[in-house]
Amino acid sequence: MLKINDLHASVEDKEILNGINLEVNAGEVHAIMGPNGSGKSTLAAVIAGKEEFKVTKGNVVLDGEDLEDDAPEERAHKGVFLSFQYPVEIPGVSVTNFMKTAINESRKAKGLEDMPANQMLKMIREKAEMLEIDRKFLSRSLNEGFSGGEKKRNEIFQMAMLEPKLAILDETDSGLDIDALRIVANGVNKLKSKDNAVIVITHYQRLLEYIVPDFVHVLHNGKIVKSGGKELALELEAKGYDWIKQEATV
Repeated sequence: MLKINDLHASVEDKEILNGINLEVNAGEVHAIMGPNGSGKSTLAAVIAGKEEFKVTKGNVVLDGEDLEDDAPEERAHKGVFLSFQYPVEIPGVSVTNFMKTAINESRKAKGLEDMPANQMLKMIREKAEMLEIDRKFLSRSLNEGFSGGEKKRNEIFQMAMLEPKLAILDETDSGLDIDALRIVANGVNKLKSKDNAVIVITHYQRLLEYIVPDFVHVLHNGKIVKSGGKELALELEAKGYDWIKQEATV
């Protein structure tokens, strides 16, 4: 599904990614871990096509198609979903209306007509129930006055509604208490299927107790320096990142 080949990227002429190679197949969950400044969020941003990051070498390929010339919204229409560390507030736009617009724009890009209102309402109700979201939540302005847990739960709701091929969760566990973490993780687990893939970016192993990865990759200085199974996350939790840094410099 996703192939990243020798990816180098910079921001404001500062090189952040220094040769990332990664392959993610449908049905898989990959965890990206690493210390602050290792390039985790930059990798997510580059896959999603954020324009402030410049790809200087290599490429990102989704379903055999190079995404180099695609704007972020085009990548989203092709099935790339990015959950942000700090979701923005949009006063005056309800969660429900935001989702209606997002879904119908995606359908328009595929040459489809708007989703019928009754079908949209049914889908919203089903996904909200699945993620334990109160109906009143759906009429609130997007992210305005939301707690950290509510913002993250709302993003998983967006993911559930949009049904992306590739979901990238950038530090979704940041600032969440255990209850909110469990609800968010349960939502992700319910949305996993043989036809989609998930990349989870995190500092800590605790999220991976709930969303169990098939593969764990460790970034250091913009490169993947170690890959393994879920046991690697436990090793990082026990040892920290210093031993990875030492191995990387040997």
